[in-house]
Amino acid sequence: MAAHLVKQCTCLLREAARLAPAMAPIGQLRLARVAQKTLTSSATSPSSHFPSSMMKLVENENEKVFTLYPGNHIDQLIKKATRPEELLELLDAGHHLNNNHAALIFIRLSRLPFEKPEDKASLIQDARFQQLLHLLNSQISSVWHGTLSRLLRSLYSLGLPETSKELQSVEQEVRWRMRRLKYRHLALLAESCATLSRKQHSQELLAELLMHLERRWTEIEDGRTLVTIMMKVGHLSESLMNRLEDKHFLNRAQDTPLPHLCSMLLAFARLNFHPDQEDQFFSLVHEKLGSELAGLEPALQVDLVWALCVLQQAQEAELQTVLHPKFHTQFLGGKSQKDQNIFQKLLHINATALLEHPEYSGPLLPASAVAPRPSALDRKVTPLQKELQETLKGLLGSADRGSLEVATQYGWVLDAEVLLDSDGQFLPLRDFVAPHLAQPIGSQPPPPGAKRLAFLRWEFPNFNNRSKDLLGRFVLARRHILAAGFLIVDVPFYEWLELKSEWQKGAYLKDKIRKAMSEELAK
Repeated sequence: MAAHLVKQCTCLLREAARLAPAMAPIGQLRLARVAQKTLTSSATSPSSHFPSSMMKLVENENEKVFTLYPGNHIDQLIKKATRPEELLELLDAGHHLNNNHAALIFIRLSRLPFEKPEDKASLIQDARFQQLLHLLNSQISSVWHGTLSRLLRSLYSLGLPETSKELQSVEQEVRWRMRRLKYRHLALLAESCATLSRKQHSQELLAELLMHLERRWTEIEDGRTLVTIMMKVGHLSESLMNRLEDKHFLNRAQDTPLPHLCSMLLAFARLNFHPDQEDQFFSLVHEKLGSELAGLEPALQVDLVWALCVLQQAQEAELQTVLHPKFHTQFLGGKSQKDQNIFQKLLHINATALLEHPEYSGPLLPASAVAPRPSALDRKVTPLQKELQETLKGLLGSADRGSLEVATQYGWVLDAEVLLDSDGQFLPLRDFVAPHLAQPIGSQPPPPGAKRLAFLRWEFPNFNNRSKDLLGRFVLARRHILAAGFLIVDVPFYEWLELKSEWQKGAYLKDKIRKAMSEELAK
């Protein structure tokens, strides 16, 4: 059927080329050749054979030329541009730009570096940028499918305001074409909506994209694409992850290369997803890692053992591999952000061995390594964090009744810590020993019945999309803090946003403290 269709289309294109005006033979023949090649390749190459990672998908998409017009010279100028001004000048150079050219310019603009955030804002205000938006909007329905999906991701990246009618027009066009877009385009768009834009309208589009991904999951045929979708968008929807799991990966797992199995494990850890047949799955993971873990790239070794810690599947031999001095010393004192992130995960692995594996015989990180680094507290303060700190200061009254921003030896930072006696009264925190600190400050043991409380705020990005379930990293944090002997006062963003006055916020925290204490007494 497909071969017959290609043959018919080829004949039609040849006839069209023969009858075309002699004024433009080269352009018409180029159109015929490109269209014939496109049709032939689409008939012989299954659309499900996608690259092995989402990054490779994006790179391959960016290399494609989406216009089949004779003016490929313009496409090359767009592709080779290294400055925004070069792209905007195409409007002034007498080129006859069409809507697909405008879309490709926006895509290219989103990939160019900007020295300052203000540069991006001034670009959007440029009259030529607005002219390109108008050109695009006037013919949005004729933009090609692949270009359309990349275009929307690019407009999110450029930071167009939510009220932009052109942005809304592109989003609406995506909605109309959603059933015709390829599965990989839907996945890329879902990831972009989740990571590049937090606006209400993009989140509504994200919900629709996830619905289509869930409905069309049977279109995935190869294991590499399955792992890619799990890694990039599986964490956005547990029901999608369940669909992908049904696709049994367990039947494919024996033949799955280790890198793909590793990607699957990292995707599960990100979502804190436990497959229905987890005993068989993790048995296979341990079997493959047992002989190959030490030979993997060091950062990947840490990632994998950390993922196993999140999923409560780490074994002693795996913990020992990355906590051995010969291994972890390469990351001590690292200045790069990558090295610091890796060492942060090593602290979490060390905490797992200390708090969740009582039979673990060592080695562990040295005391000098678990001391909090200045970077642990050197982060931008969020609005929720600022409001919580101000409310806690008013609740505590004096500094000796609690501590804010407490960096623990486990690699986690508590928003606040207090110590209450058996009657629920604040105790002077600094007078008592604190084993969770790398450098203890007190000398007295807490009185009988005293309880330590940790305040933990949970921001919007800490949760799985469209749910109140924490992502794996934050589930691990909560487990560790509980295992360290704390009672936890959770402060999720969706509850805090309901509180309007300072009195409501203070009453909310007091009620949370009472509930935590009473639940402990009821055990």
